[in-house]
Amino acid sequence: MKEDKDNESPKEKDSAADSSTGMGIGIGVALGATIGIMMDNLAVGLAIGIALGTVIGAATYTSKNNKNDK
Repeated sequence: MKEDKDNESPKEKDSAADSSTGMGIGIGVALGATIGIMMDNLAVGLAIGIALGTVIGAATYTSKNNKNDK
């Protein structure tokens, strides 16, 4: 069984995932609103921003998690 090197509980790791995803969504909404205003279709821009923000947040969390495993 692999030991947890930094002694974080699973609940703390979930909190980090939520934080990364939330930050990504926030950035995505800001960028999506800007894109939506430029396209004169705010709803589509926000949808694109939320989708991209979620992906960016998940990728950031995974990247940080992989660096900590080494």
